Amino acid sequence: QVQLVESGGGLVQPGGSLILSCAASISISSTDVMGWYRQAPGKQRELVANIARNGNTDYADSVKGRFTISRDNAQNTVYLQMNSLKPEDTAVYYCNALRFGVGPFAYWGQGTQVTVSS
Repeated sequence: QVQLVESGGGLVQPGGSLILSCAASISISSTDVMGWYRQAPGKQRELVANIARNGNTDYADSVKGRFTISRDNAQNTVYLQMNSLKPEDTAVYYCNALRFGVGPFAYWGQGTQVTVSS
């Protein structure tokens, strides 16, 4: 049973920072893409950022310049550094692991709540 366990969420004031972590029970080197998604109440789940096997990254326009995704293959962990947080960043944040080639898969974590409020 593959597990992706997110941590690091919480309550933060506008302008503050948080670091989310996603610890995987698989080797993330075996994935093609690791990503962070979020879902706010009443809204669809959306991509926040992803990082490919080769280290290429992609970000939602709404978080560019504020969020940074990174991966530590040795620790099988993906991080999301979130700075200059805004109330509209409030959501449940989910970790995602994708493989497209032989033995394709898509796994999700259970999510961690991020609330930005004064």
